[in-house]
Amino acid sequence: MSKLAWGTLGSPVGGISVACSAVGVARVRFGPPPARPDQEPARSNRVVPLSKAAEPGPGGAQARRDEAEHQVNRACAQLTEYFGGQRRAFDLPVDWSGTSPAQRKVLPVLLSSVGYGETVTYGTLARRAGLADDGTAPVARVVGQIMGSNPCPIIVPCHRVVASDGLGGFSGGTGLETKRWLLIFEGALPPTLDWDSAGPNVAESGGR
Repeated sequence: MSKLAWGTLGSPVGGISVACSAVGVARVRFGPPPARPDQEPARSNRVVPLSKAAEPGPGGAQARRDEAEHQVNRACAQLTEYFGGQRRAFDLPVDWSGTSPAQRKVLPVLLSSVGYGETVTYGTLARRAGLADDGTAPVARVVGQIMGSNPCPIIVPCHRVVASDGLGGFSGGTGLETKRWLLIFEGALPPTLDWDSAGPNVAESGGR
């Protein structure tokens, strides 16, 4: 994977950081970007540009930097629209080059087949992706592990993958509360009495 440009935005589920290569979205993180010696410190709603020293060589390196920053701007804008209720599908390329073969088998199927307001069980997604039970672990558990290591949550919507008897797990944000908030926000679950459009745990914390 080529060097990444990072951008940040605020959201009802907390701060979100997005990293893009020239190919597309490569990382989405809850919280700030990781510290990187070749990047400027993250600033809210600003793209963190790549260092000019990050990629040696003339011509093409600058074009890749420019394209990565363009992709970050697009991704941050579309995520802002999503959380503002103005977007239900992302029109963004994903850079799968940093993912494992198992992730590349399952995550694109999730991205293409489970839309806004929909959910799918771990087992059903495993069947859609053509995972075969090799006897080492149930395929639903394998899918759960892949969801837990999804590098691009929200854009690649692992929050829409649920257990057959409940929500299943979620490692982003505040965990299951963030997953539940996203599913209610999208209309996949009915709102609970304490659901707040301002974000999970707002009532308990007295606001953000």
